[in-house]
Amino acid sequence: MGARIDRQAVTLRDVAEAAGVSVSTASRVLDDRNSRSRSATAERVRGVADELGYRRNAVAANLRRGATGTIGVLVPRLTDAVMAQMFEAIERAARQRGHFAVVATCGDEPDEERRATETLLDRNVDGVLLATARIDDALPASLREREVRHVLVLRTDGVSPSSLGDDETGGYLAVRHLVDLGHQEIAVVTGPWFTSSGQDRRTGAERALAEAGLTIGAERILSVGYGIDDGIRSGHALLDRTDRPTAIFAANDNLAIGVLSAAHSLGLEPGRDVSIVGYNDIPLAARLPVPLTSVHTPFEQIATTALEMLLVDTSPSTPLRRALPTLIPRASTTRA
Repeated sequence: MGARIDRQAVTLRDVAEAAGVSVSTASRVLDDRNSRSRSATAERVRGVADELGYRRNAVAANLRRGATGTIGVLVPRLTDAVMAQMFEAIERAARQRGHFAVVATCGDEPDEERRATETLLDRNVDGVLLATARIDDALPASLREREVRHVLVLRTDGVSPSSLGDDETGGYLAVRHLVDLGHQEIAVVTGPWFTSSGQDRRTGAERALAEAGLTIGAERILSVGYGIDDGIRSGHALLDRTDRPTAIFAANDNLAIGVLSAAHSLGLEPGRDVSIVGYNDIPLAARLPVPLTSVHTPFEQIATTALEMLLVDTSPSTPLRRALPTLIPRASTTRA
């Protein structure tokens, strides 16, 4: 095998000529976004490219199409296991389409969200995925007015294209599970009022309670944040009393872990003295000392759908697409 040509000097035309194919054929074979052909011609093109040391210039190819091959992703924080899982799923889905995902964080502050979004747009991303859509946030409307390609992820404002889990069904499944175990004294700890996920999970929980003919007082429906500390405070508020509930649905796993911690500090054993259900089914849920029953969110499906809506179906006929969750029973819930 001869000496390699300098990588910077090898062009797609060099590869095509050496392989005896057209430039368009060589380009199609070497484009990672296309399905991998196993034909003799394709194998020959790839072999020649390797021998010559050819490296596809994705930036130049995208610029020819008026794109950069980069997707901007905005999340509140990456210290949150759900947001980290969501971004990793988006990054994998983007890579499969030959795109590179860039993440920015903004907390839950609308001003920071707008600033971070503008920073991503200044870098000429091909579109933006927003995992931070507050119901009261003006940013999605602003992006629609400016005709900026965007998709809301995990949450929705009811107007912009959105890819999320069916949170109402998930909340229903969680409380229905507790009802089926014979619990009647049930409490619900849900997320912030400004998130569609918090509202929808509460709506689903209330539907399951109503279906079972159960009513619970306002003191047993808490709308808090989504952090572990929020769960600890809520757990103490609900469990440190003589008329404590026998079961709690916490509308994300961080909240549920906080409730588990509060129960433990009060001398209560989850799965025996109190049943607890979480939401999202983060990897830690199955590995806790008392494995946590949780509603599984299909992050991979949500990410794949979001990328499809952003890059392929740019004017979706169904702007809101929900992926169905599933309940994963574990030791933290038992019969009343």
